[in-house]
Amino acid sequence: MRFSLIIPVYNRPQEVDELLASLTLCNYSNFEVIVVEDGSDISCRDVVEKYSRNLNIRYYVKDNSGPGPTRNFGAERVSGDYLIFFDSDCLIPENFFDVVLSEMQHQPVDFFGGPDATHPNFSPVQKAIGYTMTSFFTTGGIRGGRVSLERFAPRSFNMGILASAFRQVGGFSNMRFGEDVDLSLRLFENGFKSRLFPKAYVYHKRRSDFRKFFKQVFNSGMARINLSLNHPGTLKLVHLLPSVFVLFMTTIVGISFISPLFLIIPLLYSLSILIDSLVKSKNFEVALLSIVAAWVQLYGYGLGFIYALWLWLIYGQKPQGAFMKSFYH
Repeated sequence: MRFSLIIPVYNRPQEVDELLASLTLCNYSNFEVIVVEDGSDISCRDVVEKYSRNLNIRYYVKDNSGPGPTRNFGAERVSGDYLIFFDSDCLIPENFFDVVLSEMQHQPVDFFGGPDATHPNFSPVQKAIGYTMTSFFTTGGIRGGRVSLERFAPRSFNMGILASAFRQVGGFSNMRFGEDVDLSLRLFENGFKSRLFPKAYVYHKRRSDFRKFFKQVFNSGMARINLSLNHPGTLKLVHLLPSVFVLFMTTIVGISFISPLFLIIPLLYSLSILIDSLVKSKNFEVALLSIVAAWVQLYGYGLGFIYALWLWLIYGQKPQGAFMKSFYH
């Protein structure tokens, strides 16, 4: 089985360097790497050339159009049986492909995805953000998985797809945000099956600060409305939870000006985050930052969802996303 790895990049040569370095250490090597520069101001051409002797790698440059069309550009130039999409801010464990092959031999599937993990060398903020994106106490608990409230929809930072299935549904759409979920939904609608490969994880750096993280999750919240308009019937009660959290906690804080005792509710939630993160990370700084990350995530996603809903219901506008210049950040 041969894999074609597709990596879109925008102004991140250092991350591409680290990602390609991790690929050279993988036990399995029957793959090609397609790096597509999406109109970057800072090129990673030299980085790619540095690994041309160690990897079967090709490099392309195109005008800026966003991650979805950029991945499609790469997919048009592959030869593998399966496409695997990685974000440029990922590091790949040595046994990643061994795990994927084992899973495929056990139970073949049309498309798949794996979880993400935090590397010991990540910054405390990155570790805290990584915690919130996988925690039961945040939206990490509803992102799809072995124990999930919805079927598993792989995310594009770690997503594998049978090449023929990808072509049949037309690849990624032009959505700037939520394009990976949109692809999964179209694959489901065409009868293709997905599965989580729980041990096929990647180390995902995600955002480097809370401002960028807020922008990311705000756009994810907006994208959920767009996805529901493109795929009627896919909006579930579980997707409303962050918005309910925002409205509930905002109300509680407002009431606390009259009766401070109500502050015990957000304090207990924060304490739950602190304890859970401390148990998992064994790092008090990361645990404290996880409280901030959790509130940023839930408020960012919830506010993005509410804002997009407002645009749709009040103004009849189909939301496309905010912070459009930062869709890679």
